[in-house]
Amino acid sequence: MKRAFLYGLGISVALTGVAAWILISPLLIDEVVDEQFPGVPTPEALAEMSNEKKAAMADEVLDAARGMPDKAMEDARGEIMAPGDSAVAPVVLSAGAFRDADKVHKGSGNAGLYRLADGNRVLRLENLNVTNGPDLHVYLVRHPGPASSSDVTKDNYIVLGALKGNIGNQNYALAAGTDLTGFARVVIWCKAFGVLFSTAPLVAASS
Repeated sequence: MKRAFLYGLGISVALTGVAAWILISPLLIDEVVDEQFPGVPTPEALAEMSNEKKAAMADEVLDAARGMPDKAMEDARGEIMAPGDSAVAPVVLSAGAFRDADKVHKGSGNAGLYRLADGNRVLRLENLNVTNGPDLHVYLVRHPGPASSSDVTKDNYIVLGALKGNIGNQNYALAAGTDLTGFARVVIWCKAFGVLFSTAPLVAASS
């Protein structure tokens, strides 16, 4: 009887330890990701382009990309989508900078919503550096200025996916036909505990 009790207690302690590690370890370990801007030409394709075409593409990208975060502009200069013989630069629709949610959950970097050459839209996070945590996801929310977890409710957000890394550059595709009317913020959100980690406003780019 006593042996069975000790055996059961040992299993319980082990399972508790595993669960605690799963929840706590993200706070201790950073995950770094560095995705290129969507629609990057292959090195082979770039090698076959004439210098004149590369220069023309770069100029077009810079004209269309005013307001992009710096790294996005650098990436886009040589990494745009070029369907057929025409080069069409990604267009920044709205952008903003991440800010801290509170004294514990902090975030910095930039968020930008872009329309790509094929008409698809993508949310790109540039130079992101947010407090890591368990079960973090990227949301678009309607609330104009979420300051606490109570501001992010089931009827006012779109889930774009699990956060790929709490540090670095990453892309999140939006489903075709998604209506973004009223979605004014990007939110890094902990689904496991319903906690707000960081937010970024999406301010429409000037035409």
